[in-house]
Amino acid sequence: MSLRLSRITLREIRMTLREPFEISSGRTTGRRILLLELEDADGTTTWSECVAGERPNFSAETIDTAWLALTEWIAPRTLGVSIGHPNAVDGMLRRGFRGHPMAKAAVEMGAWALWAEREGTSLSRLLGGTRRTIATGISIGIQDSPRALVDKARDALALGYRKIKIKIRPGADIEYIGAVREAVGPDAPLMADANSAYTPGHTEHLADLDAYRLLMIEQPLAQDDLRRHAQLQDRLETPICLDESIPHAAAAEDMLALGAGRIVNIKPGRVGGFTQAKAIHDFCQHHAVPVWCGGMLESGVGRACNVALASLPNFTLPGDVSPSARYWTEDVVTPAWTMDSAGMVTVPADRPGLGVTVNVDRIDDLTVRTRTLTAD
Repeated sequence: MSLRLSRITLREIRMTLREPFEISSGRTTGRRILLLELEDADGTTTWSECVAGERPNFSAETIDTAWLALTEWIAPRTLGVSIGHPNAVDGMLRRGFRGHPMAKAAVEMGAWALWAEREGTSLSRLLGGTRRTIATGISIGIQDSPRALVDKARDALALGYRKIKIKIRPGADIEYIGAVREAVGPDAPLMADANSAYTPGHTEHLADLDAYRLLMIEQPLAQDDLRRHAQLQDRLETPICLDESIPHAAAAEDMLALGAGRIVNIKPGRVGGFTQAKAIHDFCQHHAVPVWCGGMLESGVGRACNVALASLPNFTLPGDVSPSARYWTEDVVTPAWTMDSAGMVTVPADRPGLGVTVNVDRIDDLTVRTRTLTAD
């Protein structure tokens, strides 16, 4: 069997978050989301999502650079070409073509979903997933006060979330984390995420977080600075988790060799797609490095990809795969993603492809621009 993409339709939709989400690099109230509809030569279709944001704060990529990359370079390389297996798309898009991993991932992950759809198997099974439920964490943005953060954390624990990720930055860290730990007790699963907000000059300040028994501190320093992460990890008892610093398996190998971190956050849309994500997962599994799946404020389409990846065996820590209602009043997929009272999301392992139905009418209502690219 092989794939031959005949059509890729790009759609930009606009969705408003239920509440603002703030990290160290900015505040988000709504999302411009780039969705792709992919069609094979035999008429089979599926959807994928590009996770790039509106501004180049988390990544150099944006929805607008991704739109350009997809139309000018990625679609021409993949449309009308015989693809023997979806894992071949990664190589097709890397040869002589630097950067743009989020744009590349949109087509690469779409190829995997399309293959699963044609095979009548779930995306989870195709990727090698073994889990039927996934422990779910929540990411809480920077709040106006420690009291407000405490309320959010208590509510999340009451709903059953298995991990509470707290966004931090200088001036909104020690006091905030301390207030939550005091309020929820010593055993509540808390972690902090800095999104590169700190410098090596904050080492002793960050070491004060050791007192709060966090599961991890995610990406405290710059994404391209493994050496200084290693120096910081040597000073901390709390494990460092690297996210933006790990774009491929070789970076995970460097992390381990340098001692720059002990945990990895794998986002398939950030690293270029499932092939690279699986390679990072497999390396970490071989070396007993736990991994988990982060989120990028995706719609239900992108969440389907994250859930499928998080079903792989070494995703041993709760992921940021919160239910649809956490972010949207109405998602673009049916059924919407939900979580049970024990904080578990069910993997649609017995449904083909993404495992959810895309609500095209809903997407039509939200679409602000579109472009269709064909193999002709």
